[in-house]
Amino acid sequence: MLYFEHCEISIGTFQMKMYDADLIIRLKQNRLIVYSLSSNSMICFPLQRELAKQTSELISHYCKALSADGFPELKGVHIVVATPGRLMLMLDKKMMTLDVCRYLVMDEADRMIDLGFEEDVRTIFSYFKGQRQTLLFSATMPKKIQNFARSALVKPVTVNVGRAGAASQNIIQEVEYVKQEAKICYILECLQKTSPPVLVFAERKQDVDAIHEYLLLKGVEAVAIHGGKDQEERSRSVEQFKKFEKDVLVATDVASKGLDFPEIQHVINYDMPEDIENYVHRIGRTGRCGNTGIATTFINKAVEESVLLDLKHLLIEAKQKVPPFLANMESENEKFLDIGGEVGCSYCGGLGHRITDCPKLEALQTKQAQGIGRK
Repeated sequence: MLYFEHCEISIGTFQMKMYDADLIIRLKQNRLIVYSLSSNSMICFPLQRELAKQTSELISHYCKALSADGFPELKGVHIVVATPGRLMLMLDKKMMTLDVCRYLVMDEADRMIDLGFEEDVRTIFSYFKGQRQTLLFSATMPKKIQNFARSALVKPVTVNVGRAGAASQNIIQEVEYVKQEAKICYILECLQKTSPPVLVFAERKQDVDAIHEYLLLKGVEAVAIHGGKDQEERSRSVEQFKKFEKDVLVATDVASKGLDFPEIQHVINYDMPEDIENYVHRIGRTGRCGNTGIATTFINKAVEESVLLDLKHLLIEAKQKVPPFLANMESENEKFLDIGGEVGCSYCGGLGHRITDCPKLEALQTKQAQGIGRK
C-alpha cells in the first residue's frame, strides 16, 4: 500500500510526531512482528541535518516506551534517519541495503523537489526490493508535487488538512513597510512586541551575520545559523535556542522548514522571501499546537510585485489585516484568480496570479529552453 499525505503548516509538530510513531504503533499492535526484521524496517529522509537529528531524537524517545512495556531490546538497525545525500552515499557504497525496508517517509517533499532532489529520490526508490508504504509530507501542494506523487507512487491517496499552502489562522500576521536602511534598527523595536523566544529570518547569509552582530552589540542574547557555518556550530546554536539559553535565533531558510522549536512567540521576516511558499513555512514556526503567535514582515520597494500580490491574497484568506499599500495593489487578471473553484496559480500555489503569469513556471521554461541542444 502506498500512501501520500499532506499536513497543513499549523500542525507541523503533529506531522513530525505522526510519522515517527507510525511504525512503533504497528509494532505494539502485533508483538510477533517485533521479532521479524523483514517487515519492520523504516527509513526517513528529511532534507536538513538539523531536522534529521531532531527526528532521530524523537524516535529514540518514543522507542524507550517499548522496552518499558516488556519488549526486548533487539540487535540491528530498524529505523534509519538520513538526509538524501548521505543516504545516497551509504547505498552507493553498499554500506546498507533496503532489501527488507517496508516503510519510507519523506518530509518537506515540496522543498526537496524544488532543490533538484527529484532524481535522487527516484534513485533511492529503486533500491527497494519488496512492497513498501511511502508517506510524503508537505505543507504546500504545488503542481510539481502532485505530478511527482502521481508518477513515483502507485495509486497515491491525498489527505488534505485545510488548503495546501494556507497560513494558520493562529498566527497574527503584521506586514510593515520599512526602508532598507532602517530594517536592522527596527528589529530591536519589533523584539519588544513579545517575550522570547523569537525567530528572525533573512534571505542572505551576510544579512544573518550582520543582524546577529548588531543584536549582540545591543545586549540581546542571540545565536545565528546558516549554510556557511560548520555543522558543530549550527547544532550548538539550535540546542542553545531550544533550551531557552538564548532569546533570539537569526537564520536563513535553513530553519524555516521542519525544525520544531517549542513556544516560539514571534517570527520576524527581515525580508520577504521570493516564494510565498517559503513565507508560509517561515511564519509556521509560530502559532503551533493551538497556540497564538505573531509574524512581522518587513517589505519595501525591493520586493517583486507578484510576491506582494501573493502576500495580499494570503492575508485576505487568513482573515488578517491588509495594510493600505498592499490593499491598493491589483493585478491585471485579479478577477480571474478564482476560476471553477481553483484559486490562484495551479503550478506554484501562489494566490496573487494565475498560471499564465507564474514567475516560477516562466523561470523553469527559460532554463529548459537554454538547455536545448546542450550535452
